[in-house]
Amino acid sequence: MEKNIEIVIIEDEEDILELIEYHLQKEGYETAGFLSTEHVEQFLEEERPSLMIVDRNLPGVEGSEFVSYIREMGYDIPVIFLTAKDQESQLEEGYESGGDDYMTKPFSTKELLLRVKALLKRSGALAPQDKIKYKDMVLDAAKKVAYINGESVSLTLREFNLLLTFVRNVDKPLTRDYLREEAWGSEGDEVNDNAVNVAINRLKKKIDPTGEKGYFTPVWGVGYKFV
Repeated sequence: MEKNIEIVIIEDEEDILELIEYHLQKEGYETAGFLSTEHVEQFLEEERPSLMIVDRNLPGVEGSEFVSYIREMGYDIPVIFLTAKDQESQLEEGYESGGDDYMTKPFSTKELLLRVKALLKRSGALAPQDKIKYKDMVLDAAKKVAYINGESVSLTLREFNLLLTFVRNVDKPLTRDYLREEAWGSEGDEVNDNAVNVAINRLKKKIDPTGEKGYFTPVWGVGYKFV
């Protein structure tokens, strides 16, 4: 499972919400669950989820009305509707409001996971595991080669693993312990904080020699963030 795929679930039945979150997390996705649409807009302003699962029958604002609203606001996040409404006209209404897929209750969690995966692939969120693109970089995880503007960059295996870890966790503060674990593996226990800093500085000089791209941001008391 590619990291950094976050899924928002808006479902007013707490037991169903917990069940969906449990199965998605088991598959390796990150989740954010809401019992109503109340705080979702604020969440979307701060986060970049890859998919939303939205119940139609919500308190306050009906699910399709909320999706129609966020579409007008410019959000193009793929949406799967959950609903007890299965009449043709109601299904059509859901699609017209900006839904991408539809599941009627009760539903199979296995089918939901398959639909989630299919929609993430269609939207490009689930890119092939061997190649990951970010800005002007393409990382080939199978060959352990990084390309910037189509030109290969000479990186050590450690530097490549470090860059791959950052690219898979864009905008997230990463601790040095996490970086050690991901980039150094079993040898990470013998690597001190200064060695991590040195490795990041070397990597920085190779992928951004002029410093104009400003990829790496120190996060006080935590580690680094890649932007």
